[in-house]
Amino acid sequence: MSPARGFALVLAGGEGKRLQPLTADRAKPAVPFGGNFRLVDFALSNLVNAGFFRIAVLTQYKSHSLDRHLATTWRLSPLLGNYVTPVPAQMRRGPRWFAGSADAVYQNLNLIADERPDYVCVFGADHIYRMDPRQMVEQHLDSGAGVTVAAIRVPIEQASEFGVIEPGADGTTIAAFREKPSDPVGLTDAPDQVLVSLGNYVFTTTALAEEVSRDAAVEASRHDLGGDIIPGLVARGAAAVWDFAGSRVPGVSERERGYWRDVGTLDAYFDAHMDLISVVPVFNLYNELWPILTWPEPLPPAKFVLEDPGRTGMAVDSMVCAGVVVSGGVVRRSILSPRVHVHSRALVEDSVLMHDVDIGRGAVVRRAILDKNVQVAEGARVGVESDEDRKRFVVSDGGVVVVGKGVRIAA
Repeated sequence: MSPARGFALVLAGGEGKRLQPLTADRAKPAVPFGGNFRLVDFALSNLVNAGFFRIAVLTQYKSHSLDRHLATTWRLSPLLGNYVTPVPAQMRRGPRWFAGSADAVYQNLNLIADERPDYVCVFGADHIYRMDPRQMVEQHLDSGAGVTVAAIRVPIEQASEFGVIEPGADGTTIAAFREKPSDPVGLTDAPDQVLVSLGNYVFTTTALAEEVSRDAAVEASRHDLGGDIIPGLVARGAAAVWDFAGSRVPGVSERERGYWRDVGTLDAYFDAHMDLISVVPVFNLYNELWPILTWPEPLPPAKFVLEDPGRTGMAVDSMVCAGVVVSGGVVRRSILSPRVHVHSRALVEDSVLMHDVDIGRGAVVRRAILDKNVQVAEGARVGVESDEDRKRFVVSDGGVVVVGKGVRIAA
């Protein structure tokens, strides 16, 4: 018997309203992360590292930045029939955009028909994690289920924030799927925890095609995979769950195992960056056995210059990308993306600086996210005076100052 043939769809049409102003000009999956990467790189890296080389990325909102990144970075070998290709909303089913994640799949059933796979991985594009999808696929094929849902354990107190999966007696079938329950039932082996969906699915091809086609005919449906398709399959006894806690990925330490972050808010996005820069990082970008892939620009190495009284170019507990120049300034607990310039006597602490940010002489930046091409004038202050920051910038619930692309900050 020949091995089962797979195909992957990555849902990358997210608008990312809660990440404004970072999503003012780009889709959420295109938001930069960790200096060199985009959010979409994490899902794609997990798939490619696991041997999935035919991947369609479904895009919609403000997709230019994402489309360009996919075209320049994710070029697999066409000689071998491999590809990662962006697929915009094409209105194949009528004059409308995608009405939801299930509708996005429905409008692109032709892609699945062309590939003729036995199963389809449908993954989200905007989470930070490492996962070997082969383990989930293996369980799915063995179970004979129509869909297998990847799930993570969270404290039972958080159940009201998620769609909660109640596993059956065997631990793998889904007995019930409850949206934000007020009376959650803890797991048998961990009564203080519940399973919640990660938004990653493996479908048997026939089940996926039948379910999204059935859903498309229901006018009242939200056309959402998690909200409509999965509950339907659960009701028919055709849904299984894969516990992310059992994930085993090469090079991942016990501390990192099970790490998964939804960076859908500014505070979550900031906190995930801070996870990268601890002495023993909670999420390790230096894992060469399961790398997070991207295409770095051909830039010179980072440079730290000047060592005079009162001005020493240095960075501590930080990640510094290529092309950065720290010229007599001090950087602590921060991430500096390519071509950032920190000038003399400037101070940057607990911050995320994206490409081409320029920090002027004597400026101070604390607990801030500065998007691309932001220029901080000599002597300016960001993240120092809360009341002034709220007048000029977006400030998250957690007090992180966020400055949109290309803003010039005066002293």
